[in-house]
Amino acid sequence: MARKNPFLNVMNETQTDENREVLNYAIKGASKSILSSIDELAARADRLLEGETIVELDPDLIDASFVRDRIEDDEQEFGQLLLAIRDRGQDSPILVRPHPMLTGRYMVVFGHRRLRAARALGRTVRAVVKELKDSDHLVAQGQENSARANLSFFERAMFASEIARLQLDGDNAIVLSALSVDRATLSKMLAVASMPGEVLESVGAAKGIGRDRWYELKTLLERPSNLAKALAFLKSDEFGAKSGDDRFNALLAHIKATGRPVPSKSVSTSKWVSEDRYVTADLKSDGRTFTVALRAKDAMAFGDFLSENLTDLYKAYRSRNGN
Repeated sequence: MARKNPFLNVMNETQTDENREVLNYAIKGASKSILSSIDELAARADRLLEGETIVELDPDLIDASFVRDRIEDDEQEFGQLLLAIRDRGQDSPILVRPHPMLTGRYMVVFGHRRLRAARALGRTVRAVVKELKDSDHLVAQGQENSARANLSFFERAMFASEIARLQLDGDNAIVLSALSVDRATLSKMLAVASMPGEVLESVGAAKGIGRDRWYELKTLLERPSNLAKALAFLKSDEFGAKSGDDRFNALLAHIKATGRPVPSKSVSTSKWVSEDRYVTADLKSDGRTFTVALRAKDAMAFGDFLSENLTDLYKAYRSRNGN
C-alpha cells in the first residue's frame, strides 16, 4: 500500500517527542544562534545511528533522497572511497528511512556515495533503518553534509533553496538548522539559487568559489544588459572549453570586462613652428586634456616664459571671448 505524499509533512509543524531529537537545534534557537563547531554537527548526525541495529540491504531497494544536495561528484574522491570500501569494507553505515510512498523500498537520508560504491562493487550496503518525518530527514541530511561532505557554497545554496521551497513554514527554521547558517548567510544562499537556471546549470558546482564571489555574480546579473551578455557567453566555444572553477571565473571576468563602459576618445594632433624656426610645439587634444610639447634649443626658455605668463595669457583669452 502506498504511503502518503512525502512533501506534506514538511508543511506540518506538529512534532511528537520522538521526532524532536533531530530538530532540537531548530526548536531551541535556530533564529538566535548557529552551531559553534563542525564537530558538534558531526556528533548530532552520529547520534541518529547510536544504539540502532545495522542491517545489510540490497542497494537496488534504496532510492535517492527527495532533495539533492550534491550537484556533481568528485570522481577522484569517489575512486578513493571505492577502493577503501573494496579493500577493508564499509566502516560506517548509511542512514535510510522506509520509503514514504513505496512499500518495501527505502530512501537514503545520508551516505549517498557509500551507497553508490556498494552498487558499483555489487555488494550489500550496511545501513541503519529509521522512521523519520520529512523535516527530520532534511535536517539530518543537511547536518551530515555540513559536518563531513566537501560541498561547495553553490551546492549548499541549492540545497537550502530546495528545503525552503518544500517546507513553507515562513520561518526557515529547518534550513537554518540543517545547514548551520545564520539568516544573513541564508539570504545570500537563496539569492544565489534564484539566478537564472541556464546560468546555474552551465557553471555547475564550482567547488572553489565561495559565497562573496557567487553573490557578486548574482548582483551583476541583475542588470538586464549583463544577463544578456552572460547568456550569450555561455553558448560560446571559449566558455564550453572550460570546466570547474574556470567556468565561473571566465563568466565573471567576461561580464565585468564587457560591462565596463569604455569612453571613446577622438584625439586630434597638430604642430606649431615659430617664424624663426627656433621652437616647435606638438599639440594634442582628446577632448579632456590639451598637451603642448616644446622642442628645439629655445624650448626650455620659451616654456619658462609661458609658465610665468599663464595668468596674463588666460586673462587675454577670457577678454577676447567677452568673459
